[in-house]
Amino acid sequence: MPHKMLRLPSVIELTGLSRSSIYLRMKNDGFPQSISLGDRAVAWLESDIEEWLEEKVSTAKSAQREG
Repeated sequence: MPHKMLRLPSVIELTGLSRSSIYLRMKNDGFPQSISLGDRAVAWLESDIEEWLEEKVSTAKSAQREG
């Protein structure tokens, strides 16, 4: 199964997070780690970003049901 890689602008668009928020969350282990593509290029696995989004949606829905 081929892996689809997402560059930063796509990750920002999908998550609604800013560049600085993404890197801060990565530092604090709250966001998927990027993968180096070369000296100055990184990307994220689309599946990692989708999984992170699903987790956020599930957490939010659980909190709404409990509250």
